[in-house]
Amino acid sequence: MDTAVAKIVSALPWYEWAALAWFFVAWVGYATFARRRAAVQPSILAATNRVRRLWMLQSTYRENRVIDGVVVQNLSTSPSFFASTTILIIGGLLALLGTSERATELVHEIPFAARTTTLVFDLKLLLLTGIFVYAFFRFTWSMRQYSFGALLVASLPEPEQFIEQGLSREAFADRAGHVVGMAAETFNDGLRAYYLAFAAIGWFFSPLAFALATAGVIYILYQREFRSEVLAALLGE
Repeated sequence: MDTAVAKIVSALPWYEWAALAWFFVAWVGYATFARRRAAVQPSILAATNRVRRLWMLQSTYRENRVIDGVVVQNLSTSPSFFASTTILIIGGLLALLGTSERATELVHEIPFAARTTTLVFDLKLLLLTGIFVYAFFRFTWSMRQYSFGALLVASLPEPEQFIEQGLSREAFADRAGHVVGMAAETFNDGLRAYYLAFAAIGWFFSPLAFALATAGVIYILYQREFRSEVLAALLGE
């Protein structure tokens, strides 16, 4: 076991490990930053969460909630589609791992691609596979959370019951909006993994390309979550 670990460690020079460490630090660091930053600066997720809460509040006044159920179902189709696509990608990557020697030869023919051993090539494929496995779990969890939101909508009391029984519309809107918002946040985690998978592809070319691609993807994510025109429109600016 120690020999295998030592072989893996020695297979990559220090700058390759540095690029890989930067990738994970950037991913986890940005996810933490985005979550905390949203508390003090408007973000796409925070803005849409307010809309979700307003939606759930408005649903308490409607007698017919069919449209609300349809909207929740439509929202769940996106993570369902990505989960199915991710399974195909994972299958393709695992199949590629089984023929890594031939795949390594093909990569060598790509201009600017780094010449590596089969072991290093397998490590790069394992990184991509791990990213998409993580994305799959996030997408499927998002699907389940949307189903929980649909259950809350289905259990919504009739409009007159809120008055007759003294039920709180605000409390229901907070609870249901939070559940649907968590589903959206989980889906966002899966999409973020997809973005960073493109950065990981840069590792097949060089550690520098890998590091720069990671920084570029993080910049794009920040711009879209905190500086986009869609966000300005949602905020009414």
